[in-house]
Amino acid sequence: MKTPTLLSIQVGLPKQLGDKDAIDPNNRPWTTGIFKEPMQGSVWLGKTNLAGDGQADLTVHGGPDKAVLAYSADHYLVWREELAPLELSYGAFGENFTIAGQTEASVCIGDIYAIGEVKVQVSQPRMPCWKLARKWQMNDLPGRVIVTGRSGWYFRVLVEGYVENNLTLELLERTFPQWTIPRVLEVYFHNKDRDVAAELAACPLLDVGWRQTFSRRARNVNF
Repeated sequence: MKTPTLLSIQVGLPKQLGDKDAIDPNNRPWTTGIFKEPMQGSVWLGKTNLAGDGQADLTVHGGPDKAVLAYSADHYLVWREELAPLELSYGAFGENFTIAGQTEASVCIGDIYAIGEVKVQVSQPRMPCWKLARKWQMNDLPGRVIVTGRSGWYFRVLVEGYVENNLTLELLERTFPQWTIPRVLEVYFHNKDRDVAAELAACPLLDVGWRQTFSRRARNVNF
């Protein structure tokens, strides 16, 4: 089995884009941190983000359970074919970590990985928002990310420290092998079984917001 490797690290601070006087509503001003730039050398990873990184809307982005957005480098070849002639460099999907040798199917909620001196834990799937669509001027892109299973996932940080390109990810602990990222998304979008929702609601290593959603579903509240 190929050892996952951190190929590229990207960070970016929120900035306002668009023309306030534009007639086209799609060019109205918007603030986003989705545009990330690659970093070289060691980068500090704290409890809530990488040094030099930030999010615009902290009500839905960022925080301890979304400290790092990870995305599989293995997806880029097919995306480049499907979205040609767009030039998609690492970080195109707003991710902080671009990881080779690892996809959603091999990642489980609660997995703990060592990346050099750092320890991170998988907290939840990534659910892309409208800002990914606007970045690439493709309204259907967030939906395609989910439908194809190329969603990405988030890490929380258990041990802070420096990270850099080409470090490997060593799996230290896997507590919930049944809850891969694709399975969690399948339950979220398609599986209406209240017992299964209750199982996910009780998963202590899943982000609390997701647990609350599954708890409501298990009780058949607003579903």
